[in-house]
Amino acid sequence: MTTRALTLLDCFGPTRPSLTLSQLALHAGMPLSTAHRLVRELVDWGALERDADGAYCIGLRLWELGALAPRGAGLRERALPFLEDLSQITRENVQLAVREGTEVVYVERIAGSGAVPVLTRVGGRFALTATGVGLVLLAHAPAELQDEVLAGHIDRYTELTVADPARLRRMLADVRSNGFSISDRQVTMDAISVAAPIVDSRGQVVAAVSLVVRHGTSPHALAPLVRTSARAISRALTTSY
Repeated sequence: MTTRALTLLDCFGPTRPSLTLSQLALHAGMPLSTAHRLVRELVDWGALERDADGAYCIGLRLWELGALAPRGAGLRERALPFLEDLSQITRENVQLAVREGTEVVYVERIAGSGAVPVLTRVGGRFALTATGVGLVLLAHAPAELQDEVLAGHIDRYTELTVADPARLRRMLADVRSNGFSISDRQVTMDAISVAAPIVDSRGQVVAAVSLVVRHGTSPHALAPLVRTSARAISRALTTSY
């Protein structure tokens, strides 16, 4: 039952926030009667809810449990004051992310007033190879994981997305050397991301913070602000554990 219930929950996503019972059965690849029974149990438990149109959506019970995840919640709690400071100073988009396997997971995002629109969302995932935070996290990931990512399919989002493994390796070396990353119009043609690593008490990179600004802004002028914020969050993590 557990595997099939998780399969149903996995049907939901940013482009499918609500689904009918028939759609759930179709996407999960299971008989309608089975989907109906499992959905009823998930609704009773609070994992699913009915929306105004009668379709199903993710319930608050899952949100409550997700908020208990220590890697996201504990990090977010300690980082938030510094993220807010960075947001107030720059009026730009500020993001906090961690690596989960071969993807980036965003644990916090503060939208700047009038800032450039972004494709990311809290709880959302993205490729490690395109975003500023992704490049930081990939640059400090184990060598075996870097090899796995660079040997696999590399998604392209714009004509400027770097998909050449050799060029990406050089970029990752620059990130480690410079202490920050720059993603120049690799996700959208109007945005640049500048990111820096956050380290724990053991000196391990556990997260990354970034500013996402409109193309035309000097990324090197923003790098000291982002690095200062990353160091402040790192100190907060070090003194909190």
